[in-house]
Amino acid sequence: MAGLQFSYAQGFDVEAVTSYPFVTELTAASTGSKLAFTVNVKGIRNIYVAEGPLFKLRKLTNFNTDEGQELTGVTISPDGKWVIFVRGGDHGAFDESIPRNPSSAPVEPHVQLYYMPFKAGGQAILLTDGDYPVISPSGKQVAYIKNGQVWVSALDGSVSMKRLFYSRGSVHSIQWSPDGNRLLFVNSRNDHSLIGIYTDSASSIKWIDPSFSMDQSARWSPDGKQIVFIRRATRGGYPDSLTAPVYEPWSIRIADVLSGKGKELWKAPETLQGSYPETNGGANLHWAAKGHIVYVSYQDGWPHLYSLPASGGKPILLTPGAFAIEHVKLSADGNWVYFSANKEDRDRRHIFRVPVDQAAMETLTPGTGLESNAVPLGDGKTVAFLSATAQQPNLPATLSLGSKQINMIGKELITPAFPSQKLITPKSVQFKASDGKMVYGQLFEPTSGSSKKPAILFVHGGPQRQMLLGWHFGDYYSNTYALNQYLASQGFVVLAVNYRLGVGYGYDFQNPLHSWTTGASEYLDVEAAGKWLASQDGVDPKRVGIYGGSYGGYLTALALGRDSKLFAAGVDIHGEHNLSTFLPAESAEPAPDLALAKKLNWQSSPIAWLDNWTSPVLIIHGDDDGNVPFHQSIDLLNRLKKKKTPFETLMIPDETHHWMKYKNMLQVDEAVAEFLIRKLK
Repeated sequence: MAGLQFSYAQGFDVEAVTSYPFVTELTAASTGSKLAFTVNVKGIRNIYVAEGPLFKLRKLTNFNTDEGQELTGVTISPDGKWVIFVRGGDHGAFDESIPRNPSSAPVEPHVQLYYMPFKAGGQAILLTDGDYPVISPSGKQVAYIKNGQVWVSALDGSVSMKRLFYSRGSVHSIQWSPDGNRLLFVNSRNDHSLIGIYTDSASSIKWIDPSFSMDQSARWSPDGKQIVFIRRATRGGYPDSLTAPVYEPWSIRIADVLSGKGKELWKAPETLQGSYPETNGGANLHWAAKGHIVYVSYQDGWPHLYSLPASGGKPILLTPGAFAIEHVKLSADGNWVYFSANKEDRDRRHIFRVPVDQAAMETLTPGTGLESNAVPLGDGKTVAFLSATAQQPNLPATLSLGSKQINMIGKELITPAFPSQKLITPKSVQFKASDGKMVYGQLFEPTSGSSKKPAILFVHGGPQRQMLLGWHFGDYYSNTYALNQYLASQGFVVLAVNYRLGVGYGYDFQNPLHSWTTGASEYLDVEAAGKWLASQDGVDPKRVGIYGGSYGGYLTALALGRDSKLFAAGVDIHGEHNLSTFLPAESAEPAPDLALAKKLNWQSSPIAWLDNWTSPVLIIHGDDDGNVPFHQSIDLLNRLKKKKTPFETLMIPDETHHWMKYKNMLQVDEAVAEFLIRKLK
């Protein structure tokens, strides 16, 4: 399957369209105009920097081989002198700091901290093993997490690292105090969590407003005298319903650092929409300027920003309207909140900002591009972000807040082989599922080929994701966007479906009734997408295929089981198939609807539909998957084997859920394309 180079239609191969630079970890210094970010080109990952006013791209590190090791945690010291980053791990897995070895190297991998002077380039300097670095306000020390505990080191390595303190449980979310003399942290202890402050080795840890709760997202006040944090309820008590939606209570509390005593500042409405938000960054809690606390809530049916006086009072809705916000960042002076949103159109993102104390939104990047991940610079005059189109992958860009002039950074990162001019612009479509719910998607239509073309339905993972009308800001989804472009170039009509459970269309869409293990109502959208695709004038209804990964793999398997007459072939990439693993353990005090839950769980599992499954399938899985157990695919293929259902497999040893090594990702993409072309063309 390697080297797949079919030449129907527009004439480029999978390797060419996946040779794009993927930019992530965009960050800025807290003062001045310095930027740093990670660039991944065909698995070669490096840190790049740029500095205003010209923002000329400069490569900082010199990693020259693809070992499948992430570069994350990119941070510039407050004085702008140093850049620190993490190499290794799987940031996106359920346990992010487990070392991964997707290249099957004979040397044991580590998750390690590196540093470099901002002005210099070349060989990165290894500091120590660790993750999640946080640089002190002085720029001289870095605190980090190692084995669930806090360690500290001189940033330049001049003083050896040491464990800062011991605390039972697992420590995370560390923050230096504004004066740099104390460290705020969250301590998880399985069924509850605490907020703590470390001062020095002679002082006991100060526990802030401890309770029988899950406390999280702690933030210092600008003067370091108070803490604001989120309190969520713990699990326990009488068994609750397993099949009905349940309100998840949360509140915002403020506490005095000296006494450790706290009080409730705001409590979420006791409605389903008032539950803790499942958005990018969760509640996105910030202590802003002018004595205001900023946060995100879904209480009006959309994930919106609210502002609350730290002294108490009524919250202000900062971002009214029927749109969703993501990627929330506070400006260095605390006066503005920057974010991306689909306010201008539902299937794109643009950059906006709003004052922390009034509902006066300002659109910063209108138009037909896609902009996300805004990072306000320390100079207070510039904002950086990722900018993409349907033909151009995400690149860093800056915008001068005075002139509104956009400056693109790093166009030279796009390789000559990348087929920008041969890529099509997908169009937004919508249609209804059988229960009347609206379904959304992006349609890729080939510019040439037969009058009755084969078609492919792509189902994204997550499920709390949204495919867009252009290059995606997420690595997994950027890759599948590229693959959809390739399949369209091969003469397929491709539909990327945004099914219920996804973000971008409001609370009811993201939190539908009877979803996942309680009935898989989201499959109605997949079924509707397949039928809509098959009904198009330019589509051959007998040659409709389907593919998806992760949650999209689960829905692909469900589609092949429930609707093999509709879907002639499919590719299931690391999907869940047997949902019984999500049922609670047997207990003397069972949930009141346990019998119903078991029934719905079975009906929602792809393995329940094997008698109807006749279409051929390709099953793909890496065996170091940190998100979906590898055994889920073993279980399915053994069942298919017994049923004599036609299947093929591709197993990638030592690979994760996120295709860390480019060679492995390319092999998967080419296998998907080859299988669908062979079965449908």
